[in-house]
Amino acid sequence: MLPAAQEAATGFSRRDALTLRIAPAESSEYWIRIHRPAMACRFEVTLSGEDARHVDAAREALDAIDRIEDALTVFRDTSELVRVNRRAAQEPVRVDDDLFELLRLCRELHRQTAGAFDVTSTPLSRCWGFLRREGRLPSADEIERARACVGMEGVELGERTVRFRRPGMELNLGSIGKGWALGRVGFLVRRHGVRHALLSAGGSSILALGGRAGGWVVDLRSPQVRCQRLLRLRLRDAALGASGAGQQYVDVAGKRYGHVLDPRTGWPAAGVISAAVVATDAAVADALSTAFLVGGLDLAERYCASHRDVLALLTPDDGSERPRVFGAHPGAALGAA
Repeated sequence: MLPAAQEAATGFSRRDALTLRIAPAESSEYWIRIHRPAMACRFEVTLSGEDARHVDAAREALDAIDRIEDALTVFRDTSELVRVNRRAAQEPVRVDDDLFELLRLCRELHRQTAGAFDVTSTPLSRCWGFLRREGRLPSADEIERARACVGMEGVELGERTVRFRRPGMELNLGSIGKGWALGRVGFLVRRHGVRHALLSAGGSSILALGGRAGGWVVDLRSPQVRCQRLLRLRLRDAALGASGAGQQYVDVAGKRYGHVLDPRTGWPAAGVISAAVVATDAAVADALSTAFLVGGLDLAERYCASHRDVLALLTPDDGSERPRVFGAHPGAALGAA
């Protein structure tokens, strides 16, 4: 794990108010963990001892993460995303197939969540000072000026091109990038014949491939609640993303303003301490955990009612310390806390 100062400069959020502890459930004498640092966290592939022949495949798959980070980070001048942010307000910018596919997914999730998930919210984070961990309370006029540069409807996707309809817009894929990378790693290890593996990125993103003996066991934990462990899950062929309110905030006259911002209002989101989502796709789980942290219980309930393969677990900021459960996923089973 990188030090906090370095981590903040990568553009990929740690979301440290909710973490996932992996406790594989398969019967095996030992486990093999192949890992490497990327995106300000530890990417890891866990294999059963009986699948030791797949170690080289896991290493090769993890090597792909460097290429993904090189393309998606906003803190390397050579990245494809930086090139888009610099030029797209002046002209359509051609991008590769992977980035274009990811942006199409971002646009669809923005629509499905009524704007709660929005990868154009960087101007708001900068306005509040959270981009560099220098939180401040901006004026209402500053917030409105930043909001004018925010909104996925301002991103025009053409034939593998990206153009901004308004000046001052920026893309930041930190709320979906880890899940997207896990999905690519999962694709690569499957292509090499791996049927059972647990892929993880830091304490916030997991992709379970297969899972013997009932599935892979994952504990949801939060330092903000006394019981620490919120729930235990068993996962088979499913992804889990987790987001928390975090430790970044600005305190003004005794009032705390958190760093998770609602792109629809420009103000910090409130009402939910943590959100975890199980979906089939790791990028979708990652993005929806952020959207539900912002949009709250109502959004999670509506979304899960219309998407039968999504499970959401939200801990409201009401002192109850018990997650609310919405929806279901065929690859997820809830256990006792």
